Amino acid sequence: MILGFIGTGKITSSIINGIFCSKLKVKRIYISSRNKNIAKKLEKKFRSVKIVRNNQDIINSSSTIILAITPIVGNKILSKLKFSRNKKIISLISTINLANLKKLTKNKNIVRAIPLPPIEIKKGPIVICPPNKFVKNLFKHLGEVIEIRNEKLSYKFWSTASIMAAYYEILNTSSNWLIRKGIKKNVAQNYIAELFLSLSQDAVNKKLQGFKKLVADSQTPRGLNMQVLQELKKGGLYNKLTRALDNINKRVSK
Repeated sequence: MILGFIGTGKITSSIINGIFCSKLKVKRIYISSRNKNIAKKLEKKFRSVKIVRNNQDIINSSSTIILAITPIVGNKILSKLKFSRNKKIISLISTINLANLKKLTKNKNIVRAIPLPPIEIKKGPIVICPPNKFVKNLFKHLGEVIEIRNEKLSYKFWSTASIMAAYYEILNTSSNWLIRKGIKKNVAQNYIAELFLSLSQDAVNKKLQGFKKLVADSQTPRGLNMQVLQELKKGGLYNKLTRALDNINKRVSK
């Protein structure tokens, strides 16, 4: 397998690091030099990774091309590139749908995917649309693959995947509060990271019970957890989260 990445940002770096931590056999990976710092680090770290300065050369040299660029860049450059019909294309672009991708690339062999940065440690869900055996076999080494036939439904996953920064801000706010109260920074950050890791693992283990039950089980009448939950609800935090997801869904559905 020879992979070519158009775009060399955080998600490209995460996927490549994940690949070399897995049992996936890749003969060569060609990457663009768009982000020079990331590209140089990857080429230095892995012998199978090679920087190619021309996007068309990446396409010509690869059997599978992964589009890891922003929608603005995608709309600007894809129509200028030539993709032969035998090339497999995996698009990580959030707001260019399959119909427009096929028009821009003049290629029908396209699958959209939503990998997240934890793919670097072979963790996290990876949504692919439409279902594709080759793409599933590629990503199953790097996380939990979820196949979606209906592209409109896949937009809902794009929306919920956008809460990463908000999630990390909760960790940041919590650890900063501890630091302001006199806890050393490394102790505070380690505690918060381990706390949320344990909560996430508990959610994974008990997901069939439903998250609503976890909410109920984690609080006691007039207890501390109940107080925090009620204050956040009163402040409208969860309603605002729902509105934010609705707004993101509108954006990715265009």
